[in-house]
Formats: sequence, structure tokens, C-alpha cells
Amino acid sequence: MYNSFKDMPVWKDAIEVAEKIFNLTEKLPKKEDYGFASQIRRAALSISANIAESFGRSHTADKINFLYYARGSITETQSHLDMEKELVI
Repeated sequence: MYNSFKDMPVWKDAIEVAEKIFNLTEKLPKKEDYGFASQIRRAALSISANIAESFGRSHTADKINFLYYARGSITETQSHLDMEKELVI
């Protein structure tokens, strides 16, 4: 068992994804800072946040729900990345 969510490999992976998203969105035009860039950054940050929140929950059902939220944030981030490729903002 883990002593902290920070010990979980999946949380570490989620942090890496967020870092990559932040680096990628730095290359977007400044006009996108409060639009598309902000949206994709929030989605990417939600992945690790929901994993961490799951770790802090006592009840199994709560833990599972927050892992589902993290999975939803993953697919949201994927969708944004696909859109970015299509639009070539």
C-alpha cells in the first residue's frame, strides 16, 4: 500500500502528462491563453488532482468515483489534443 498519493506510479504519470501539456500549450498563440490553452491545461491538471483526491477518500465507492473522474479528464485531454491537431492553432 502507498503512504501518499505521491508514491503512486499512476499519479506520477499524470504529473508528467500535465507537464507535457503545459510545455505544448506554451507554443500556442497568446490569444489562446484564456481559451483553448487554459481548457486543456485544466483538463490535464484534473487527472492527477482526481487521483490524489481518490487516495484521500475513506470509502471504496468514493475512491472509485474519483478514479472515474480522472479517467474522464484523460479522455477530455485526449479530445483537446485531437482538436489541436485538427485546428493547428
